[in-house]
Amino acid sequence: MKGAKGIENPAFIPSSPDTPRRLSASPAQVEVSALSSDTQRDDSQPQQSPESHKSWEPPLPSSTPPASQEPPEPQSWSEFEEGPCGWSNLHPRCLQRCNTPQGFLIHYCLLALTQGIVVNGLVNISISTIEKRYEMKSSLTGLISSSYDIAFCLLSLFVSFFGERGHKPRWLAFASFMIGLGALVFSLPQFFSGEYQLGSLYEDTCSITRNSTSCTSSTSSLSNYLYVFILGQLLLGTGGTPLYTLGTAFIDDSVPTDKSSLYIGIGYSMSILGPAIGYVLGGQLLTMYIDVAMGQSSAITEDDPRWLGAWWIGFLISWFIAWSLIIPFSCFPKHLPGTAKIQAGKISQTHQSKSSSLQHTDENFGKSLKDFPAALKNLMRNTVFMCLVLSTSSEALVTTGFATFLPKFIENQFGLSSSFAATLGGAVLIPGAALGQILGGVLVSKFKMTCKNTMRFALLTSGVALVLSFVFIYAKCENEPFAGVSESYNGTGELGNLTAPCNSNCSCSRSYYYPLCGGDGVQYFSPCFAGCSNSVSDKKTKVYYNCSCIERKAEITPMAGSLVFEAKAGKCETHCTNLPMFLGIFFVAVIFTFMAGTPITVSILRCVNQSQRSLALGIQFMLLRLLGTIPGPIIFGVTIDSTCILWDINECGIKGACWIYNNIKMAHMLVAITVTCKVVTIFFNGCAIFLYKPPPSGTDVSFQNQNAVVTAVPVERDLNKARNEG
Repeated sequence: MKGAKGIENPAFIPSSPDTPRRLSASPAQVEVSALSSDTQRDDSQPQQSPESHKSWEPPLPSSTPPASQEPPEPQSWSEFEEGPCGWSNLHPRCLQRCNTPQGFLIHYCLLALTQGIVVNGLVNISISTIEKRYEMKSSLTGLISSSYDIAFCLLSLFVSFFGERGHKPRWLAFASFMIGLGALVFSLPQFFSGEYQLGSLYEDTCSITRNSTSCTSSTSSLSNYLYVFILGQLLLGTGGTPLYTLGTAFIDDSVPTDKSSLYIGIGYSMSILGPAIGYVLGGQLLTMYIDVAMGQSSAITEDDPRWLGAWWIGFLISWFIAWSLIIPFSCFPKHLPGTAKIQAGKISQTHQSKSSSLQHTDENFGKSLKDFPAALKNLMRNTVFMCLVLSTSSEALVTTGFATFLPKFIENQFGLSSSFAATLGGAVLIPGAALGQILGGVLVSKFKMTCKNTMRFALLTSGVALVLSFVFIYAKCENEPFAGVSESYNGTGELGNLTAPCNSNCSCSRSYYYPLCGGDGVQYFSPCFAGCSNSVSDKKTKVYYNCSCIERKAEITPMAGSLVFEAKAGKCETHCTNLPMFLGIFFVAVIFTFMAGTPITVSILRCVNQSQRSLALGIQFMLLRLLGTIPGPIIFGVTIDSTCILWDINECGIKGACWIYNNIKMAHMLVAITVTCKVVTIFFNGCAIFLYKPPPSGTDVSFQNQNAVVTAVPVERDLNKARNEG
C-alpha cells in the first residue's frame, strides 16, 4: 500500500451502470483497492495474482475491468467505458481509424470552424445588408446579434450539468444539427420576402430645385422577419453550448494531461479562424446580386448605394457542412479507446479547500435536476475557479470590444475607407488570436506545466499584453481639417454647423454621408455640402467640379475640357504615419492576450473536481458572456460615442449614427478601458495563484462512470473515513 499516494475513494468504487451499488468501506477494502489500482497502472509487471483480472484492452468488448470486491459484468463495463466506432452492431473497419483523439479533434475543429464562420463571420458581415433589405433599425439588428449569447447563457449550465455523464459525442451530433438548422432558418427570409425593389437613386450633388424631405416615420412589414432572424440565432446558440463545454471536456478526457492544452488550443484556434473565413466568404458573396437565385440581375454596380449582395448563400453552405458532421459525431463511442488507461495515469490537481471536502455519497448524484443547486454551489465555493472565471470575463470584455470596434478606430484615426480598415483589423486580430491560442497550448504542453505554473504563465502573458496596450497613446493621430467641424468654409459659416452661405441653397441632407476631399485639402461631408453641382466618373474614382464652397487654387488640374477638377470622392489622405507601428505592436499585443486563453481553460479543468469539469466550463462561458462578451461591445460603443463631434440628425430631429470622432479623445478612452480590464484580469489571476492549494503529491485521478462522483483524496483521510464507516 502506498503511504504517500492518493487513491480513489473506496466509498465510490465504480460499478456497473446497470446495477449501481455502493460497497461498504472497510480498512481491508481500502488496502485491496489500493493494491488493485497499483496493479492496473503497473504495465511493466508481467504477471498478476489469480484474483485480479487482466488490464482491459480498449478494442476488446469482452475484456474485464480491474479487480474489485464485486466486479460488474464485463459487457456493461465495456459499454460504459470504451468501444468501437459505429452504430449499434454496425462497426465498419474503416471507421476505426477515426476512433482516436486525433480523429475526434479533426471533426471538432470542423464544427468549431463552421460555428465561427456563421456566428462571428457571416452574421456580422450581413447585418448592414439585412438592415437595408428588411428596413430595420440598428437597435433591432443589435438584438439579433445578442440572441446567440442569450441562448448560450440560458442553456450552458443545464447542458453542461447533464451532458457530463451523458454521451458527449452524441451531444456534439445534436450541436451539429442545431447549428445547421440555425443557419438554414437564418437564410429563410430571402426565400419568402419576394424580389428586392431598387427604388430611386438619391442625387448627392447640389441642386436648388430639390424638394425638401418631409419628416415621415413608417414601419414596413419586412421588419417582421426580425423574429425569424432571432429564432435562427437562438438555434445557433443552442448548438454552440455543447460544443465549447462538453466538447472541450471530452478532449480533456481522451488525451494525457500534458497534451490536453495542445489539443484544446488547436480546437479553440479553429473557432477564431472561422470568423476570418466567414468575412472573406461573406465579402465575396456580397459582390453577387441579392436575387441571383431568382435569375435576377441588375445594371447597378456595387458602388451604387442601392446595391445589396447575396448575403444568404453563405448560410446555406454552412447548413450543409454542419449537417454533414452529424453522422461522424454520432458514430463515436462514449469514450475513445484507451481513455481508462489515460485517466488512471493522471494526477489530481484539484484545488483543496473546505468546500472540496464535502463529498456527495449518492452514486446517482448529478443525474437529476434536484442535484443541480448542490453541484452549482460546490463550484461557486471554489475560490480559485471563480477567480479564473472573473479574469477570463474581464479579458473577454476587451477582446469582444476590439473585435467590434477596431475597424472603426483604424478608419477614423488613419483616414481609411471602411472596407480597407476592416481588412486591416481582421488581418491583425484573426491571425494574432489564432497564433496566440496555439502558442499558449504548445508551451503549456511542451513544458508539462502544473496547474499553478499554468496560471503563472497566463499571468505573465497578461502582464506583457498590459504593457503593449499603451500603443494607442503613441499611435494616435490628429483629425484632418473638416469643413464645418474643425475648419470654416473659407472664413464663412460657423464651426459645428455644416451649412454655410455657399451651400445654403442646395437643400443638403445630413443623413447622406458621402465624404469628399477638396482640392484645398479640406474634407467635406458630401458633394452637396461642398456646393458641387456636377460630377464625372472615371475608372478609378468619381470627381466633382463647379463646387461653390471649395477655394480655387492655381494648381488645380484641368479636366474634361474647360472644366476643372475641384474635389474627388473619398476621405483626404492622412498625414499620420503611425499606422505600421500601431499594427505591428497591436499584433504582438493580441498574441500575448490570447496566449493566456488556453492555459486559463486548462487551469479551470484542473482546479475543479473531475466530475464537474463540464459544469465548470458551462459556468465559465455563461459568466464570460454575461460579464464580458455581452456588455463589452456596449461599453466600447458608449465610450466611443462619447468622443463624437458630428452626429447624423435626420429631418425629424432624431440623432442617428456618428460621422466624425475626436481621434485624440478616442485613443485615450480606449487606453483607459483596456488598462482597467487588464488590471482586473491580472488581479484575479494573481488571486487564483495565491489561493490555489494543490493536493498532496501523487494523488491519483480515477476514471468516473456515469453513476459515481469520485473525488481524489489523500490516503490518510480516506483510511480514517473508511474506519469510521466500518
